[in-house]
Amino acid sequence: MDTKTMLSYIAVMAIVTYLIRMLPLTLFTRKIESRFVRSFLFYVPYAVLGAMTFPAIFSSAGGLIPSLAGTVIALILAFRGKGLLTVALCACAAAFLAGLIPGL
Repeated sequence: MDTKTMLSYIAVMAIVTYLIRMLPLTLFTRKIESRFVRSFLFYVPYAVLGAMTFPAIFSSAGGLIPSLAGTVIALILAFRGKGLLTVALCACAAAFLAGLIPGL
């Protein structure tokens, strides 16, 4: 790929990214009054994060059983109100230990 083509691709991506971020700021100048729309917009980041994270969780540990072990431990600790670092470390440890068991 030559430099001119690559720079044109980068310019198009920059313009599209800028438009996606700029248009809502210019189109919605007043406060959104609808409770449904506000609650929908509040949960969009969490839904997107979940949609991006869960497929990666089940393909990262090298097998289904270690991935499930890490996910179950993470969900249990998160629901019990543990901190992010504790949840992440325990989930990694559970997936690692489950991966060490032969036959899984």
